[in-house]
Amino acid sequence: MSGSAAETNYLNHQKGWKSWLITLDHKRIGLLYLASTLVFFLMGGVFALILRTELWSPNKIFLTADKYNQAFTYHGTIMVFMVILPLIPSALGNILLPMQLGTKDVAFPRLNLLSYYVYMLGAILALLTLFFSGLDTGWTFYTPYSIRTGTSTILVLAGAFVMGFAAILTALNFIVTVHKLRAPGLTWGRLPLFIWCLYATNIIQMLATPVIALTLFLLAMERVLGIGIFDAALGGDPVLFQHFFWFYSHPAVYIMILPAMGIINEVIPVFSRKNMFGYWGMAVAVFGIAIVSFVVWGHHMFTSGQSTTANFIFSLLTMFVAVPTGIKVFGWVATMYKGSITFETPMLYALSFLFVFLVGGLTGMFLATLATDVHLADTYFVVAHFHYTMVGGAVMAFLAGLHYWFPKFSGKMYSELPAQIACLIVFIGFNVTFMPQFLMGARGLPRRYYDYPPEFTTLHQISTVGAYIIAIGVAMTFWVLIYAIFKGKKASSNPWNAITLEWQTTSPPYHENFEVEPVVTTGPYDFHLLEKGD
Repeated sequence: MSGSAAETNYLNHQKGWKSWLITLDHKRIGLLYLASTLVFFLMGGVFALILRTELWSPNKIFLTADKYNQAFTYHGTIMVFMVILPLIPSALGNILLPMQLGTKDVAFPRLNLLSYYVYMLGAILALLTLFFSGLDTGWTFYTPYSIRTGTSTILVLAGAFVMGFAAILTALNFIVTVHKLRAPGLTWGRLPLFIWCLYATNIIQMLATPVIALTLFLLAMERVLGIGIFDAALGGDPVLFQHFFWFYSHPAVYIMILPAMGIINEVIPVFSRKNMFGYWGMAVAVFGIAIVSFVVWGHHMFTSGQSTTANFIFSLLTMFVAVPTGIKVFGWVATMYKGSITFETPMLYALSFLFVFLVGGLTGMFLATLATDVHLADTYFVVAHFHYTMVGGAVMAFLAGLHYWFPKFSGKMYSELPAQIACLIVFIGFNVTFMPQFLMGARGLPRRYYDYPPEFTTLHQISTVGAYIIAIGVAMTFWVLIYAIFKGKKASSNPWNAITLEWQTTSPPYHENFEVEPVVTTGPYDFHLLEKGD
């Protein structure tokens, strides 16, 4: 295959903005998802900076307590529902899944385009609350406050409800594609681990998302019709809402994390020049994590009044998450052991992921243990743990994947040194932001509070400085990649000497992905074959 981009590719196959709006090409739809989620990411980041700026001092700087509550709610709602949940599965997944399977598109291209517009409709409904009475419930919409508040709860519930349909449509499409459209010779034992992770993620999406959709629908009905479901004043049970919400939201943690793990599964072997250690162990561990994720939701509710027996069972089950997760971490480290490691930007982000995710996972054990969780519940310790796991894990892995596959879908190479510097800035900023929050939480500082005792001022100020460092690193990352789109050198078809199928076509790919249908004869990480035949 020629090293330069093909004369006709998916970017110039059809021209004009209308061709993008009605496209059925999975790669273009993936780019639409990518652009949309990155815009929402910037919006959520702005709200984060507003929060951190206000928390520079224990006294009011520029936000009232009510406006602080609203900024906090928008930050959480945008980042969780509009960014982290669709960021890897819908954006990178759409671009890469058919190419890694060796097929020309997903099973249902029109359904794929519909899912994007459903997602955008839900996001717009949620953001319309900014122009009405705002939103101050927190991203968890806990009752009874979400029923009684005077802000636009119904609108944001409708938005989240609609975005759930988009996730289900995408999950259905991807599952059918994996089952029915694999290239000849691409058996289950030859699938890239990124595909395994997307497959498990989409199973979780299919099973868990209807639960949160029904929960939000019931909440809206209770608010509109006054039916007693969750509000104790109406004869309902607010703890029931927590059970429903976390039955979805804990598996949702792995909707964010499993695709991130899939990216790390691709990056580490390529930049270590080694086959993935324990392929089947790594694949089975993904499903171990997915299964356990459905039975541990109660660890979010240790202080909600549930029975001691239930607390013990949920605590014990939560400990089991460490087993398949430990297998994943061991596999990554074993793959790097004695490998010919190079430190290009994707690998730096992958190593950053390993550090922050390990911190997030280990601190999760404190929250899974009853004796320590009673002290740490609803403190800044939880905030730090959540961000190390979700943001540090998912976003670091996303940035690894974005830099890894950027030459493939853009056809351009970015400048390596500024990209590496941006990675270092993001990594430093992230740890400066959230490491002090572990200390604040261990000392008992409650989360979500507008004000705080003066003795926490220094730690809050360090955390705020870290947030601005992250902003600088993210801005530099965007600049490097945008500059590469317009001024970057043309990318070869396989600049990283990778093995998986997406690297066996041009950069950017053909509209149909491949000039001829590929036939797979080896596993996904057989680097020794590349070295012999290259």
